[in-house]
Amino acid sequence: MSLTVTDNAAADTSPRLVDTLIIGSGFAGLGAAIELTRAGKNFLVLERGNEVGGTWRDNTYPGAACDVPSNLYSYSFALNPGWTRSFSPQPEIQAYISSVADKYDVRRRTVFGCDVHSANWNTTTFRWDVETTKGAFSAKILVSAVGALCEPSLPEIKGINSFEGEIFHSARWNHDADLSGKRVAVIGTGASAIQIVPAIAGKVSHLDVYQRTAPWILPRADREYTKAERFAFRYVPGFQRLSRTMQYLTRETQVVGLAKAPIFMKPLEIAARAQIRRQISDPVLRRKVTPTFKIGCKRMLISNAYYPTLTRPNVDLVTAGISEVTADGIVTTDGTARKVDAIVVATGFHVTDSPTFAGIFGKDGRSLAEVFDDTGMQGYKGTTVAGFPNMFFLVGPNTGLGHTSMVYMIESQLNYLVDAIRTIDQHRIGTIEVREDVQDDYNRTLQHALESSVWNTGGCASWYLDKHGNNTTVWPGFTFEFRNITKQFDLEAYRSVAATDLPSPVPARAAEADTTREVAAQ
Repeated sequence: MSLTVTDNAAADTSPRLVDTLIIGSGFAGLGAAIELTRAGKNFLVLERGNEVGGTWRDNTYPGAACDVPSNLYSYSFALNPGWTRSFSPQPEIQAYISSVADKYDVRRRTVFGCDVHSANWNTTTFRWDVETTKGAFSAKILVSAVGALCEPSLPEIKGINSFEGEIFHSARWNHDADLSGKRVAVIGTGASAIQIVPAIAGKVSHLDVYQRTAPWILPRADREYTKAERFAFRYVPGFQRLSRTMQYLTRETQVVGLAKAPIFMKPLEIAARAQIRRQISDPVLRRKVTPTFKIGCKRMLISNAYYPTLTRPNVDLVTAGISEVTADGIVTTDGTARKVDAIVVATGFHVTDSPTFAGIFGKDGRSLAEVFDDTGMQGYKGTTVAGFPNMFFLVGPNTGLGHTSMVYMIESQLNYLVDAIRTIDQHRIGTIEVREDVQDDYNRTLQHALESSVWNTGGCASWYLDKHGNNTTVWPGFTFEFRNITKQFDLEAYRSVAATDLPSPVPARAAEADTTREVAAQ
C-alpha cells in the first residue's frame, strides 16, 4: 500500500491544513469519517496501520471472535445481512469494516502508515499541531479515535526479555511461528486467552495456562445462521433490524444487575457455576476455575470450549504466581520450573494508562497522561476534557460497557461530535473548551452512580478502576441514557471564543484550499 498525493504537497514541508483531523480508523474513527462526510465537512484520517479496522485488524490470533451478538455489532446505518454466525469471528468483522470503508469512500481521505508522534495545542494559532511519520498537520479540530484496546499491556516479569523461544502478545500474533508440537505457555485468562487456549491446545504437545484470577465464564450461544435466517436478513424488510432491537433490549436488562442492584446478577452466576459443574469433574480443577468475586465485577466472558480444554491430558492450569522467566521456561513462586518453547502473552491492554496519552499536550503544556495521573481519567460525556480545546475523544472516559455493543456508544458520541462541529461552524467559533466546573460536576455524578455497582462492590481488582480508586472506564447506566445526553451539543457547558475575537485570527475554513490534496491508497 502506498500513498499518493494529487499535487506537489509531498515536496512541501509546511504543515498540511485541515479542518478536522481524526486519529484512528477502527469502528470509532471510521464512523466519524462517515458522519463528517455526510455532514459535508472537511477532514482527514490518520491511520498507523495499512488498513482500516483497528482492534479487529490487529487481533488475528487463533479463535478470535466477538462476544457481542453479530446483529448488534455493526453500525445502525449499515447493517450486515451477510453474517454467518450469531457471534462473528474476526475475519468476518474485519471484512465488514473494510466493506463499509469502501461503501462510504473513506480511504481516499485516509493517510495509511501514518503514526502520530505528538499533538500540541498551539496557543498562538489556536490549532492543533500534529507531528507524524508522514509529516506535520495543522488542525482546527482534533478527534482521538485510537480506542481503548489498541495498546497491548506487557507484564513486568523478571527475565522475560531473556527468553530464547518465541514470545509475542495475543494482539500481535506471530503467524510465522509454528506452534505445532511445541511446549507452549499462555499467560493470562482474559477474553483473548479463553479463545486462544481451545484453538491451539490440539496442535501443541503441551500447554500451560497461567491464571492469576479465575474469570466468570458464561455459555456461548453461538451457532450458524440458517439459510432461512440469512435470506430474511437480506430480503425481508425490517427483519434484521427487529432482530437487532430484540437483542439490544435483552442485553440492556443486565444493566439492572451490573449498575443498579448486583443481587440481580445471581441468575448469571448460577448459569456460570452450572457450566463449571457440567464441564469439569475434577474437584481440584473446579476450585481453581471458580472465581471468588461477584460475577460482573470483572468482564464476563463467554465460551463453551475453554473448560473442556483445561481437562485435556496435555493442558495444565497453573495458579501459582510467576516468579521469573528463564531462557527456556517459566519459574513459579512455588519453585516449580516448567520448560516451554513459546510464550503467548494474553495480558490485555493499556486502558486507563494508554501510552497515546503521553503525546497529547493541552493548552497549559501538560500531557493528557500528566493530567490523568493527577486527577484520574475523566472527561465530560466521555468526549471532551478540560484544558484540551477543540478536541474530542471517541470511546473516552466512562463510555465502556460490560453487557452490550460499544458501537451503540460510539454512534451516540458521533451524534455529539457532528453537532458540535456544526455548532462551531454555524456560530463561527474559534475555540471551545469544556468548563472545568461542568466536568467536575459531571464526574461527581458518575462516581456517585457507580458506588453501588458490581464493578465497585464486587470484590475484585480490575482495569475498570484507576489508582485513585475511581471507576473511570464504565458507563453506570442504560445505554439509551447516554444516547439521550449526547443527542445534541450543549454549547452552554463550554467556554467558547469567536474566531474573530482570537488574537491571531485563523480563517474559519483554512483547509478548503487544501481540498485538492486528497490522499489515495493504492
